[in-house]
Amino acid sequence: MENRKTALVTGGAGSIGAAVAARLVEDGMTVVLNDIDEENVKGITNRFGGDMIPLAFDISDPEAVLRMVSKIRNDVGPVDVLVNNAGILSSNKIETTPADEWRRVLEVNVSGAFFLSKAVVPDMKQKRWGRIVNICSLAAKSGGITAGTAYTASKGALVSLTFSIARETASYGITANGISPGYVKTPMITEQLSQKKQKEMLSQIPVGRFCDPEEVAHVVAFLVHPLSGFITGEIIDINGGLLFD
Repeated sequence: MENRKTALVTGGAGSIGAAVAARLVEDGMTVVLNDIDEENVKGITNRFGGDMIPLAFDISDPEAVLRMVSKIRNDVGPVDVLVNNAGILSSNKIETTPADEWRRVLEVNVSGAFFLSKAVVPDMKQKRWGRIVNICSLAAKSGGITAGTAYTASKGALVSLTFSIARETASYGITANGISPGYVKTPMITEQLSQKKQKEMLSQIPVGRFCDPEEVAHVVAFLVHPLSGFITGEIIDINGGLLFD
């Protein structure tokens, strides 16, 4: 890419966030890696030197988001690429979901993406170029096979937020797209699903395996490329054939 781009990737301490950040660095970007877990995100960025910068803050706090986006602008440059990856998983179904869990899941999974997008869009409009990628989920289309009600609803809202941003910003050279992974090889799968449940899920996935985080990162890299400027408001499924539409 001509001119080095600045990317902000949230949820950087997780498997998908770390894989996305590594891929964007490989593609020549300076990546600001965010997570609320400061120690873990620093451990990831240490391997990449100045090409990847840790920045711990709570994305559900709108004031913190404004402060940190301003800091990125001053220290590195305006955010060109935003990857809203941070998310909280909830497995509780409707009757067992506490009110505070419902609120917290939506605060992080939806409000965080909204606050960040709102904060970076003005700079993108000024440059007439920008890429926003929201990591959605198979749960939004399937109703949540193993995911709970709050998580499923939050990812459905994130899809609609993607459409809204895409519609509003297309004329400024900004694209907003989503990726809906199904069963990525992360602790959400390896630690929160029993061996029995994992085998059940594998039997339903035509490809016969779980998704690697690097495969999600590959789709992100495709969507943020300059040649993907005619793709906006799209939700790309990456689920091994578990769901067709």
